[in-house]
Amino acid sequence: MNSIRINKKKYTVDVDSEMPLLWFLRDHVGLTGTKYGCGVAQCGACVVHLDGEAVRSCVTKVKRAVGKEVITIEGLSEHGDHPLQLAWKDVDVPQCGYCHAGQIMSAAVLLRERPNPTDQDIDDAMAGNICRCGTYSRIRKAIHQAAELQKQKG
Repeated sequence: MNSIRINKKKYTVDVDSEMPLLWFLRDHVGLTGTKYGCGVAQCGACVVHLDGEAVRSCVTKVKRAVGKEVITIEGLSEHGDHPLQLAWKDVDVPQCGYCHAGQIMSAAVLLRERPNPTDQDIDDAMAGNICRCGTYSRIRKAIHQAAELQKQKG
């Protein structure tokens, strides 16, 4: 039987392997933090980590995740204390909040790959994540703050 590890728990895959990972996470596993935005990998609301890579779960098929590790916003930190989550709250980033799970998941990969990102690094890495409320300057500020928090946790 095929399985996927999601947030460190093993789940049996008993759905069509062509199903988008997003719907497996939301409808079959019950993890609703990952949002549906556009359905065509353009907005970034559905970003999750697949073996450490940021992927758009709305277009990633379940078959691609079989035998791999998926991390969703719910699994980013056991107690909601990831530096990005703390910075997001401190800087008061969300307005509607709909895009922020995907924003945070994209930013987490950025900070893993570039612990001291420049504004340009942030802009480049986050370009595929759309925020209808336009909180981009707060997002950038929060990512910088999270980078500093990571250094302190070091």
